[in-house]
Amino acid sequence: MEQYLGIDVGGTNVKMGIVDATDGRISNFYSHDTASWRSSGHFIDRLGDAIALQLVEYPEVKRVGIGVPGLTTRDRTTLIEITAIPEIDGVAIVPDLKKRFPGHDFFLENDANAAALGEYYFGEDKLPEDYIFVTLGTGIGGAAIIDKKVFKGGGGNAMEPGHIPSKNSKVLERNIGKKELLDMANAMRASYTGETQLPADGTISTTGLVAAAAGGDELAKQVFYEMGYLLGEGLVAMIRILDITTILIGGGISASFEYILPAINERFNYWLTPYYTKTISIKRATLANDAGLLGAASLCFD
Repeated sequence: MEQYLGIDVGGTNVKMGIVDATDGRISNFYSHDTASWRSSGHFIDRLGDAIALQLVEYPEVKRVGIGVPGLTTRDRTTLIEITAIPEIDGVAIVPDLKKRFPGHDFFLENDANAAALGEYYFGEDKLPEDYIFVTLGTGIGGAAIIDKKVFKGGGGNAMEPGHIPSKNSKVLERNIGKKELLDMANAMRASYTGETQLPADGTISTTGLVAAAAGGDELAKQVFYEMGYLLGEGLVAMIRILDITTILIGGGISASFEYILPAINERFNYWLTPYYTKTISIKRATLANDAGLLGAASLCFD
């Protein structure tokens, strides 16, 4: 039974665990708050210490996958721009770890790319070898998997859908990222005169929005329509450029999936020809909270 060590480096926590390559079962799960490692001034050393403990307990594990929230070099050896942990910018993390653990192979990737690949190997649904993956959360992330591999682009950091031009002279994630979505909902609530269960005191939450939409609340449905409209326009551009018609939607705000889907499909039908629409498949990602860790482990597959 082959196993990999998956590591999900996040701005809040670093999570890791031993992943069964066959069924994605996670064992020896470990999580540590990112802030304390940052404040130590030796983040990579502390990461290495945690890796060492895992490998002592599982000496048969020889491959380690690491997902990071930012940009890496095209050869996936060095961190370029990790906004949440800027002190590790420029660190040649793969060579450093290989020097400390010479009998092991390390695989580095952007976390959204890793999560996308994880859906192929560990997700509930059988996927084709080419698909687009978009994460809805604080920002809007994304990836393209082509021939079962992460599409890197020219410099190595392709597929940043949150930064494509959108409405109001803003990029997409400045319109429908979590904060912006709630700002929009509160603004729409302030001018709304109909019946709604959404609060009028500026305290609308994403959970409350989804619950209201599930209950048939018209204003909540209007908010999600606007979100789906803007996301759909961005997806059309990605579909036209990449010629890929399987799309996965993940991230914390993907709980809104069924409420944004009508507007997305409306944009598809408006902009796309039958060549695309006859094969369009858009669905919600399945790995949920394990996406980062399982995605990191998926980097270890040949």
